[in-house]
Amino acid sequence: MPSSKAIGKRNLLLAFDAFGTLYKPNVPIPQAYGRAALRHGIQCAPQKAEDELSSEDFEPIRKSFGRAFKGESARNPNYGKATGLGAEKWWASVITHTFRPFLKQGQNVPDALISDLLTRYSTHEGYTLFPDVLPFFQMLRSRSRQRPTEPDWRWDKTVVGIITNSDDRVPFVLESFGLKIGPRRIGSSGERIVQASMDDDVSFVVLSYDVGFEKPDRRMFDAATQMLQETLADSSIGDAPVSSRDFSMLYVGDSLEHDYLGAREAGWDAVLVDRFEKLAVEEEQASQEPMGLYSEERAENGAVMEVVMCNNLAALAGWQPGGLGHVEKHAKSLS
Repeated sequence: MPSSKAIGKRNLLLAFDAFGTLYKPNVPIPQAYGRAALRHGIQCAPQKAEDELSSEDFEPIRKSFGRAFKGESARNPNYGKATGLGAEKWWASVITHTFRPFLKQGQNVPDALISDLLTRYSTHEGYTLFPDVLPFFQMLRSRSRQRPTEPDWRWDKTVVGIITNSDDRVPFVLESFGLKIGPRRIGSSGERIVQASMDDDVSFVVLSYDVGFEKPDRRMFDAATQMLQETLADSSIGDAPVSSRDFSMLYVGDSLEHDYLGAREAGWDAVLVDRFEKLAVEEEQASQEPMGLYSEERAENGAVMEVVMCNNLAALAGWQPGGLGHVEKHAKSLS
């Protein structure tokens, strides 16, 4: 668990989950897949005008995609890296198996359909950035350049990273939204590291694809600590040398199990971002502050734990090591 000694530290490693925390699909994936397939001649939904199709009409696609994803994960774990297939061919196989049940005799899944979907989910074309993300990163840029006398961001130095269970498309998706993503990744070559800049919005990206394990495995978080050490060693971020021991570690994600509890078990502090208010208290109890401290009853052992939550990244300015800061406590069981 995070140490109370971290309270006196003035530097912060701030790491985020990606999917569901920074961005989300701009169209539900079954609908995006289904509409793309219809354009390529695969009749995978009722014969209606496109604007009359509902989410229920694409329910068979959702089920088929789930089976295809599960099957491909069993055959070629970790998006195909474990068997040398690679992420692009792995996803091509998922797409192919998703649509096979809908093919007519003699019909094949068109290469153009596979290409369209691969492209869509490699850039901002397939996703929406949550509205608080760019303003938050703009604030960090401003603080790093202006260094105001009394900043509302309490940290002297902030290093930002991404820790996510995903393949190697995540950096490209984030870059397509205008964020500057540094080249550091587990196993990065020397040539890529030379390209790193302290002007990067994100200094490093830790992918389960590279690490070989998925959150909540603590090895994902240990890899981020390694990336911080490399970032500090490779960058001149001040006159005095800075060690990773001088940093508080905070992880922000949208999954209680994989993000919040995974980070806590790895010795980090954590904040659960509640994008869809699934865990929010009743309106009459809700705090006016964007960050709140909530209690959850763990059904498996009956214990009560406190979960630090926010619904806007701007609230992170009020966070302090140990999870308190400008938060309020609500006696509400989360389900």
